[in-house]
Amino acid sequence: MTKGILGRKVGMTQIYDEAGNCIPVTVVAAGPCRVLQVRTQERDGYNAVQLGFLDKPRRLASRSERGHVARLDSKRGKKLSAAGVAAPDKAGCEPQRFIRELRGALPEIQLGQDVTLDILEGVKAVDVTGLTKGRGFSGAMKRHGFAGQRATHGVKKVHRHMGGTGALAANRGGGRMKKGKKMPGQYGVEQVTTRNIRVARLDKENNLLLVHGAVPGPNGGYVIVRETNKVT
Repeated sequence: MTKGILGRKVGMTQIYDEAGNCIPVTVVAAGPCRVLQVRTQERDGYNAVQLGFLDKPRRLASRSERGHVARLDSKRGKKLSAAGVAAPDKAGCEPQRFIRELRGALPEIQLGQDVTLDILEGVKAVDVTGLTKGRGFSGAMKRHGFAGQRATHGVKKVHRHMGGTGALAANRGGGRMKKGKKMPGQYGVEQVTTRNIRVARLDKENNLLLVHGAVPGPNGGYVIVRETNKVT
């Protein structure tokens, strides 16, 4: 299994190495994460470990969210128990705000166990996955980097418009707009993975991970940190 952990982006700062060089880093509050499920090839068809990060108050959690991490008494559960159907084991913890699965088998990880930064001990580079900042409905210049139209020679009040979108000639294009055309629309809130980021420092006492450079998402956004498989 690829070693990994869930966390939350704190922000960016800078540190100094032994040679006195200034290094920009991103601080990630990583872990501790609770193991909510351990999926196996025999039962689920694939191997994975499901992690949960950051406790969610029970008053804000739905019944399904509470039942996912702890056993709840219900009529259906009592009927299944009376019929001899064994209920799956639960982690026995509070509901979690951020839940993700990491693929692969890791025999030493058990249900209900806490995963800390110790799992990244000795890891030199990681892949960080997060949701980019949401920028709302944006125009073509901001969303795709279009140059816009000229400021002179007959262009009036359409300087930031994208221009023509039709076919190049009468016998091309099919008389319709092609899929994937770059146009104004929703910009941001997309899953992005920044690969092969060097690990600068592990602060196990405070559960802080420092990585070189920037990672996707705003401050406070949830991220997934995995050991990279990219060969350099």
